[in-house]
Order: sequence, then C-alpha cells, then structure tokens
Amino acid sequence: MRGPEMVVCVKQVPDSAQIRVHSVTGTIMRQGVPAVLNPYDLFALEEALRIKDRLGGRIVALCMGPPQAEAVLRKALSLGADEGVLVSDRAFAGSDTLATSFALASAIRRLSEERPVDLVFTGKQTVDGDTGQVGPGVATRLGMRLLSYVCRISVLDRNRGSIVVHRWTEKGVQVLRSRLPCLITVLEGTGEPRFASLPEMIRAARQPIRVWDRKAAGIEDVRKIGLKGSPTVVGKVFAPARRAERAECLELDAEEPAKAAALLWEKVLSRQPGLAAKCFGVADEGEGKEGSSE
Repeated sequence: MRGPEMVVCVKQVPDSAQIRVHSVTGTIMRQGVPAVLNPYDLFALEEALRIKDRLGGRIVALCMGPPQAEAVLRKALSLGADEGVLVSDRAFAGSDTLATSFALASAIRRLSEERPVDLVFTGKQTVDGDTGQVGPGVATRLGMRLLSYVCRISVLDRNRGSIVVHRWTEKGVQVLRSRLPCLITVLEGTGEPRFASLPEMIRAARQPIRVWDRKAAGIEDVRKIGLKGSPTVVGKVFAPARRAERAECLELDAEEPAKAAALLWEKVLSRQPGLAAKCFGVADEGEGKEGSSE
C-alpha cells in the first residue's frame, strides 16, 4: 500500500524577533534582518512528517521566493521532507496573497501531473503577512476541500480517500470527515517540531533543489502574478510618529497647593486654548463664556 503524496508550502520570512518597521512607510524593513523558515510552517511540516512516520508516503516542500529562499527548503529536507521545489522568477516580485496563491496553485498542479497530490499543508499564516489567506486561496484555485485551523489528524485512509481531522472553532473543537484530496492549514502547537538529525542534515546539504521559473511552474499569464496580479492597495500600516514637544519643568510649592494648581491650569490653557470653552461651556453666538477657576 503506497502512502499519501503530500506537499507542504513553506515561506522564508524575516526573523520575527528582529523585525523592524519603517517609521514613515509602515512597511517591514528586511535589510539586515536574518531570514528563517516561517514558524507556523514548521507545524504544518511536522504534521506531514508524522503521517509519513505512520503510513509512509512522500513529502515535497514547496516555496515561492528569491534564490536565497533555497535555505528554507534545505531546512525542510533536513527535517525529513523528500524533495524541495523553489518557484523563483523576477516576475513574482511584489506578489500579494492573491498572486501568491495563484503561483503556488499552479506549481502544485504541475506537481500533480507527476504524481497525484493527496494532501497539501500550510501553516495558518505567516509572521510577515499575518493574513492567513494564501492557504484558502490555493485550495480554492485547485478545487480542493479546505480544512482550516486543524489541531489534529486522527484518521487518514488513502485507499478510501477519506480523512478525519479535529479543528478549533469559536465554540470548541469540531471533528470533520472529508474526502481527499484536501488542503489543511495547521495550527501552532499541534506537535513539537522535531530536530534535524546529522544524516538528514548531510542529505539536505547534498540534495539538489528543483528551481522553477514561471513557465516551468505552468504560468503563462504574467498578469496574474507579481504587481500586475496584486490588487491589494498598499497603505501605511502605522501613522508617522509625531515629534514630541519638549517638556516644560515647573517648580511648585507643595505648601501652597492652590497656587500650584492655578499655575498648572494656566500652563494647560496656554497650550490648549479651546479647553476652557469645552470645560465651562460655549455661548450661543459661539463665543466662550467667562469662567472662574476658583
């Protein structure tokens, strides 16, 4: 009995412990920040590896990114994946979640021509985008059943083409039975990711990585990838920080609290001239009433 054919989508992301955000544009600054395998994808890979441990099968780690993203595929190989495929082309630059899901779905469709894919795994989200949209987008494009926020796979019967999973919902844990093939987004904490063994690390270092450009991945229409295929409107995530006014120090006499309060009130009104009108009311003609601080 042959085990399931599995694809695990992984991504190279900036190390979240060292992420910096540009103070003006609000975008993530990747320069000088180490790149790592997306932590949520580690849980997806671990779930696929556990299935392989029990039932056998084959795991292909799939990544879309620049040439240096080969490092995360070698990481996946060192943990037990059988093959790594890097989809890399300058035409992918600037892809949002819509364009990314199209490119990944095209690559998985291309892999299915070699060997029919039973299961596709993704992490629930990435630490740099935090949208959680790519996995569902890939499932939709491939016409696969989507099983999201999965915390456990209890039954997998490839002969009958069925799977039983446990997934978190707002009301508790839901148990679902589905048909294969399907795409599973895996929650963090489902299983402790394993460590790479020395023999697997040596294998990962020596094994060639398949690199596909857009044509090799089966993508002909460049209008669906990169900036042209990305309808997301780029805006500022954070408003530019205001330049703080220099603080003014006041010497107040603790023995005369009334005078201290009056001095503080005077200073506040000098910086907020409209505050008195708000505190004591405004005349019908729009002029502030005269009030007393006593």
